[in-house]
Amino acid sequence: MTPDAPSDTPHTGRFVGREHRFALRVYFEDTDLSGVVYHANYLRFMERARSDMLRAAGVDQRSAFEAGGGVYAVRDLAIRYHAPARLDDALVIASTVETIRPAATVIHQRVMRDADLLAEARVEAAFVAPSGRPRRQPADWLEAFRRLV
Repeated sequence: MTPDAPSDTPHTGRFVGREHRFALRVYFEDTDLSGVVYHANYLRFMERARSDMLRAAGVDQRSAFEAGGGVYAVRDLAIRYHAPARLDDALVIASTVETIRPAATVIHQRVMRDADLLAEARVEAAFVAPSGRPRRQPADWLEAFRRLV
């Protein structure tokens, strides 16, 4: 492996029981003028964590997209902010699958700094065909989610 090659580790997060934990650090680009994480960046952090969780669970979104099978789209999102994250904070995004339906999955996510809850969200990800219409999730994906509930 060359120094510029990506790591052979397939993801940066890990499952602890049924909860997926994704670690990240707050960089200057994540903050606003006051040094606090800009509110929309929490959504970016959560998106990375969800994508990482799906990959770690065996859900291959890229292959489904390339085969014309469909993609996930956020159908509903509710977020609550509890406390600010700041420059250089080490954060963990904890994600758990709450609900599985044929064409959608609801994931609860918490942004933590040590034991402090900074933000939490419930995200409904709908599986949609290339036309944008809802479509049943692949059977093996549903089974992967069932193992996480």
